[in-house]
Amino acid sequence: MLYLVPTPIGNLEDMTFRAVKVLKEVSLILAEDTRTSRTLLNHYDIHTPLQAHHLFNEHQTVTPIVERLKCGEDLALITDAGTPAISDPGFLLVRECVKNGIEVRCLPGATAFVPALVCSALACERFCFEGFLPHKKGRQSKLEALKNETRTMIFYESPHRINKTLEQFCSIFGADRPASLSREISKKFEETARGTLQELYEKFKEGETKGEIVIVVGGMEKESNGKSNKKQKYSNDENSSSNERQQG
Repeated sequence: MLYLVPTPIGNLEDMTFRAVKVLKEVSLILAEDTRTSRTLLNHYDIHTPLQAHHLFNEHQTVTPIVERLKCGEDLALITDAGTPAISDPGFLLVRECVKNGIEVRCLPGATAFVPALVCSALACERFCFEGFLPHKKGRQSKLEALKNETRTMIFYESPHRINKTLEQFCSIFGADRPASLSREISKKFEETARGTLQELYEKFKEGETKGEIVIVVGGMEKESNGKSNKKQKYSNDENSSSNERQQG
């Protein structure tokens, strides 16, 4: 069996009891960066062997890993932080396991976009997760395609591109679109800023922004809702005027 095990995105205390148990019991842990993962494993006294499995070698390692799983071994996949396959390695291995009839289980646990969404104060009953945008090719067309998206949108971004991204968001989604920006989630200097895209741009354009960033952008309001609200408001005003006339 292949276990996908979420790991803390900042605070080591966010590791679950079950995650520690699984990592101690499997025969091998596949890690995005063995050096980073070793710190976590040492903290929880986990001595299971590690093997590197990341975006740059997964096409070479996936076949021998699947063969070990087919022979009955239990393996675990972890990334540097968060849930495997969410803007991190994991999809290719999961797909190959399913093709070969190997059971895959993902433990519930840490991921950055859920707390950012919940704390954004934006609608979270319907949303779309976009992860990291393309750096260059396809970036503009991707944003243009999302311009009329009515669901709340979630993006990951790195600190050195945040100013450019917020500037683009203002241009394409509209400077007055409501949004939030969360950084350093679960860490000592965790911060969530809320406001319009323009306000967020003004806040973060000066100085150095640190930590991985989650931007949550409100969806475009449906035109039909706007017309309905205006009509209702007009109707209420009209009724008030009518009542005033009757009272007079």
